[in-house]
Amino acid sequence: MYLRYSLLCLLVLLPLFAVAQDLTPKYSNEFLSIGVGARALGMSGAQTAHVAGVNAGYWNPAGLLKVEADHSIALMHAEYFAGIAKYDYAAYNTAIDSSSSLGISLIRFGIDNIPDTRFLYDANGTLNYDNIRFFSAADYALLLSYAREIKQIPGLQAGASAKIVHRNVGKFANAWGFGLDAGLQWQRKGWQLGLMLRDITTTFNAWSINTELLEDVYAQTGNEVPESSLEITLPKAILGIAHTFSIKESFSILAAADLVTTFDGTRNVLLKADPVSVDPHLGLELGYKRVVWLRGGLGQFQQVTELNAERSKITTMQPTAGIGVRLGNFKIDYALTDVGDASDAPYSHVFSLTLNFNKKND
Repeated sequence: MYLRYSLLCLLVLLPLFAVAQDLTPKYSNEFLSIGVGARALGMSGAQTAHVAGVNAGYWNPAGLLKVEADHSIALMHAEYFAGIAKYDYAAYNTAIDSSSSLGISLIRFGIDNIPDTRFLYDANGTLNYDNIRFFSAADYALLLSYAREIKQIPGLQAGASAKIVHRNVGKFANAWGFGLDAGLQWQRKGWQLGLMLRDITTTFNAWSINTELLEDVYAQTGNEVPESSLEITLPKAILGIAHTFSIKESFSILAAADLVTTFDGTRNVLLKADPVSVDPHLGLELGYKRVVWLRGGLGQFQQVTELNAERSKITTMQPTAGIGVRLGNFKIDYALTDVGDASDAPYSHVFSLTLNFNKKND
């Protein structure tokens, strides 16, 4: 068991240290790309154009204006990789006045109770399990969001999120980062358009490495001790479109699509080039009287090489599904999703809760 956790420790530590040495790694702060809210995850993250209320601080802060109540709280817990990694999210949203709104979001993604086996053997070479200590590797993000209606253009609203990032690997390394997201939403006759610019100013993570704790281990393994440095997250643009169809008085269908555009080189996505790649996400939601919702989505389009004699390549995708139920001021959402490789990784069950206070009349 300890060997398994020791290997896990190395898998966690080494990539983070390598990331800290590269100023513009392709997957910097990637924990902020997982997504929040079971409704969104059930639709494969296709949210930019239509997201509304408390979860908009993450997906598109312009959507904070579409509040259902004077005060809203959202909570989410998810576990990935057979429960090894845990993802927690909490958010609050309130209207300042009829044309502006404020939100705050907190995210934690981490692996806890990782054994530190550096001192498993004592000075005389005896195996001593009492020398094992435990630490956590966790990423945190605090988002402070603001949205406002642009009265000069009917149906247009804008928002921004200032974010503070903290990444911690026990006593071995930690980083602080700062960045800015900005978004727009425009609505007209059932059509909704959205634009989200993540890390619009680039996000800077300043890494501090405790070399004294690592130099002996790295010397024994012949590796170079990592140094404190600066990591930069490049901007990302997400263009979204959505349309709501009403079926009689009881049913509605929401169809949405997002195009996630990155500028950090070729990625294994559906539309790839250097330096621009585009990753599409598609979502669908069927609603009944704004009380029950069924959801589905497609995303994570990738090209995979099959392990056969021809080494042929196929395009894979990850389906998602979900359901939502409103119970008075409470809304409970569930999503069946997966952040790993769909071919061999177990699916993850995600639950989220939204609570509205002083609910407005529909």
